[in-house]
Amino acid sequence: AFLSFYSLSLFRSKQIEFIENLTMFTTRMNTVHASSNASFRSGARSLKSAVFARRTWKKSMGSSSSSRGRMSVVEANQTASDEIEMLQKMLELAKQRKENEGKEDSSVSTGGKSNGSGYEGASFNVKTFNAIAPTGLEKFPQGKYKVAGEESDLPGPPMAIMLRSHKLQVNEVKPTVRAIVRCGAGTNNIPVKEMGERGIPVFNTPGANANAVKELVVCGLLLASRGILEGANHVKNVINVEEKGEHEKIATRIEKDKAKFGGTEIQGKTIGVIGLGAIGSRVVNAALGLGMNVVGYDPVLSVDAALALPGDRMVRVTDLNDLFKVSDYISIHVPYIKGVTHHLIDAKALQICKPNVCILNFARGEIVDGAALKAGYDSKMLTGKYISDFTDEALRDDPHLIVLPHLGASTEEAEDNSAAMAAETLMDFLETGTIRNSVNFPTTILAPHVNSSGARLTIVNKNVPGALGEITSFLGSKGVNILQQINTSRDPVAYTVIDLAEIPEDPSGLQEEMAKVCPDVVSSRFIGSVFNDTLGQPGAYFYVKWAQGELQGE
Repeated sequence: AFLSFYSLSLFRSKQIEFIENLTMFTTRMNTVHASSNASFRSGARSLKSAVFARRTWKKSMGSSSSSRGRMSVVEANQTASDEIEMLQKMLELAKQRKENEGKEDSSVSTGGKSNGSGYEGASFNVKTFNAIAPTGLEKFPQGKYKVAGEESDLPGPPMAIMLRSHKLQVNEVKPTVRAIVRCGAGTNNIPVKEMGERGIPVFNTPGANANAVKELVVCGLLLASRGILEGANHVKNVINVEEKGEHEKIATRIEKDKAKFGGTEIQGKTIGVIGLGAIGSRVVNAALGLGMNVVGYDPVLSVDAALALPGDRMVRVTDLNDLFKVSDYISIHVPYIKGVTHHLIDAKALQICKPNVCILNFARGEIVDGAALKAGYDSKMLTGKYISDFTDEALRDDPHLIVLPHLGASTEEAEDNSAAMAAETLMDFLETGTIRNSVNFPTTILAPHVNSSGARLTIVNKNVPGALGEITSFLGSKGVNILQQINTSRDPVAYTVIDLAEIPEDPSGLQEEMAKVCPDVVSSRFIGSVFNDTLGQPGAYFYVKWAQGELQGE
C-alpha cells in the first residue's frame, strides 16, 4: 500500500511539474509570437491550435504582407492566452487532487476512505498480520476503525485480528480481542478450538477465492491429462542443451520429440468432485462445460450449495466408494478435519480407484495419504498423476507428482474479494453481534427490534443444559425486560443475542454479577447505538471471565 501511495504521489508531482513547465513554455512562446510572426508555426502550440493557426495563415495569403502579419499575431495571442488560462486551471486542479489524495491515503492505517469523516470518538482497533489488500482496508470507515500491523500504532489494545497465512499463536491473542477473521477459506493457521473456549469467534471468507481455485483446478486437469509440463521441461533442459542453441536443430527436435508426451482428452471422461461447496460447485459446472461427466459427493451439503449445482446434469452419490470406482479424475474440495478428513484418500480407497486415476488436491495435503499413493506407484497399481499445491515427503522425487506453489487464491481478484468480505464480516459482528461465516460459532442473525432502546446484549456461554434458563432468570430478577432474543449453539459453544427494552443503569455491574451467578457464561458484550452512545462506544462493556485481571482499564 505504501509503494502504491508513493508511486501515485510521484506521478502527481511529475504531472504538476509538467503542467507548470508547459505553462511557462507557452507564455514564452506568446512573447515570441508578438515580436515576430516568423515563429508563427512554433511547435509550442497544441495540435488543435497549430491547425487553426495554419488555416488562418493560409486564408491571409491573399492580403497584404502587413495584414497577414497582424492577423497571425492576433490569432496566436488569443490562442496562447486561452491555453495559458486552461493550463493554469489544470494545474490548480492537479494540486487539489494531490492534496486530497495525500489526506485520504494517510488514513490507510486508521481506516478506509468513507463513512466516518468528522468522527472523534473511540475506535475499533484491528490488528493485522500479513499484508491485507487495500480493497479490504478501505471498507473500514475512517476514524471509526484504526487498523495497523503493529500494536504500538493502535490507540489501544486490539479488539479484532485480521490475517491471511500467519500462523497465529494463542499468546498473540489479547483478552481484548472480540473476533478473528481470516482472508481466505482455510483456518488451519488459527487455534480455532482454543478461541472457541475463550468465547472468540473465528471467521473466514468462503467463496471469495472460489473462482480462482476453480481455474487452477482446470489447469490441473490439463496438466494431468497432457504432458504439458514434462514437454516444456524437455525442451528447456534436454533439446536446447543437446542442440546447443541452434534454432533449426531445436525446431526439428521439438517436432520429432512430441511423440514422447502424448496424452488423453478430458472430454467424455468422468471427474469425481469431493465437496460441493463454493469451490466444488464451480468445479462441477466448469467440468460440465468441458464435456466431462461429473459425480459429486458431499455428506453435509447446505441448501445454498445445493441450489448452485446443475441438478440432473450430474450424479450425486452418498457412498464415497461409488465415486472412487468410476472416476478418471478426482478433485478434492473439503476442509481438513483431524479424525474426519485425515487421509480421506488412503490405501483402501486407492485400491477401489481406476489404475489410471489422476488426483487433484488443492484443499489440504493431509487429506491424501502420500505414502499409500507412493506404494501404488511403485507397485505399478497406479499410473495416473497427482497434482497438488502441497508437497508430500513420501512423493517428493516421484515423477507422477506435479507440485505447485500454493497458488489457489493467489490472484488479485481473489485477494481483493477475500479482504473486502473479511472486513464486512468483522464490522457486522463488532457493530451488531451478527455471526456469519464462522468456523466455530453458530450462524446468528437478529434484526433490531423496532421498540428497542438500542441496548443489545450478546453472551457467549457453554452449550450445556440449563445455561440459557439461568441467564434469562437472572436478567428477569434484575428487572430487565427482554424484547426479543435468539439463542444458537454449535458443538461446545452457545451464543445468545438479546434486545432490551431499556438501557441498564449499571451495564458493567450487570455483566459482572451475571458472570458470578451464571457459571457457564464465558463472555458478554453490550452493543448500543454504535459510535453514538456509551453502550455503543468501541471498547466499552466487554466482559471476559477468564481474563478479568488483564482487562482492567480497557
